[in-house]
Amino acid sequence: MTVRKLHAPSRWRLAAGLLAGLSLGACTTRTDVTGSISSSDVRERHPIVLRDAPRSLDVFVGRAGGSLDARQSEDVVSFAREFRHSGRGGLVAQVPTGSGREMAAHDTLNGIRRALARGGVAPGALSVRTYPVADPGLASPIRLTFASLQAGLPHSCGQWTEDAGVSDFKRDMSNEPMWNFGCSNQATLAAQVADPIDLVRSRAEGRADIVKRMNAIGKLREGKDPSTQYRQETPQINSAVGGR
Repeated sequence: MTVRKLHAPSRWRLAAGLLAGLSLGACTTRTDVTGSISSSDVRERHPIVLRDAPRSLDVFVGRAGGSLDARQSEDVVSFAREFRHSGRGGLVAQVPTGSGREMAAHDTLNGIRRALARGGVAPGALSVRTYPVADPGLASPIRLTFASLQAGLPHSCGQWTEDAGVSDFKRDMSNEPMWNFGCSNQATLAAQVADPIDLVRSRAEGRADIVKRMNAIGKLREGKDPSTQYRQETPQINSAVGGR
């Protein structure tokens, strides 16, 4: 076997080729993204965050005072149950002053206390504060407020920071979604979650149905099918309309 020696120019060309190959090999580690796939996920542009925020209920004061009506009484009872489930800290009642209906506000506050008691809230959990009425001619309610963990977006939707037209050729040819795209979907999802903690972690598994499990094991021992057989009745449309 004859080994040929490379001249100096050839050795330099070979070394340059190897370096170029190594540099190209390093570039292949990057993930290629086509123009039809967005590199910006909607969950990154509009993330759902958890924060402590106030929940409020306005209870309107009647002119004649007295107890709460049926609608407002049920609203306060439901608000009390929500406070017991997700409330953090105490419950505050802001009572209006300076409207000339202090006695009616006092009667309404007593009705609120009774409704809160029906909802399971202890009397000591409610603290009363006052606020001045700016316009006595307008309705001045008693506002109940407590803090709770809520899910939401860190910004408001409807922000069109970029031109949706054809003013920016580079932006148009990138085939990227607009920044506001998906914001309303994320905000609606956050508002529909009953317990915001479900967005962070799953719940613990409940107890197994021992009766159902033992019935399935008994059927397996008897050589029967352990699956549940549901009876489904399909209505006969022809017989219902006369069969013509």
